[in-house]
Formats: sequence, C-alpha cells, structure tokens
Amino acid sequence: MIEASRLMTGQPTAGMTYELLAIAAVVIGGGSLRGGEGSVIGTLIGGFIMGLLSNGSDLLGISPDLQQVIIGAVIILAVAVDEFRKRKIG
Repeated sequence: MIEASRLMTGQPTAGMTYELLAIAAVVIGGGSLRGGEGSVIGTLIGGFIMGLLSNGSDLLGISPDLQQVIIGAVIILAVAVDEFRKRKIG
C-alpha cells in the first residue's frame, strides 16, 4: 500500500521478491522452517541483516539478479546451520 501510494499507481508485479526477503529475515533471525521456534527480536535482527545485504549490494553495483542469488545462498546457509545445530543437539 505504501509503494502504491508513493507511485500513485498499482503495479501487479510490485513487491514480487518481498516474500523471499521475509522468509530470509525469519530464517536468518533464528526461525526454523520446521516451525515452532523463533522470536520477534531474532526476526528484526534478520531483517536488519537482509537490509544491510540489500543496501550494500546496491552500493557495490551488484545486479538485482545476482542479489537474488546471494539472498538464496544466505537462506541455504542459514537453513544448513539450523539443521546442523538441531542434529548436534538431538
């Protein structure tokens, strides 16, 4: 809604990648893809990290396609760390 009010038009493809960023923020913040775990503070920290990655890659001139690859790699890394941690505990 905020983007539509700023652009003064509705774009059907606006925000297409926001769901990927939201999932990445939760997973980086410590939320499990299996469910049942996570915290609001962790999600906020994950959101700050995602913002830092996005802003930093924009400042470095990295293409948006490569930014999606980087975000995907960060998600895979966070899930792998979560699985490793759960297997070590269990």
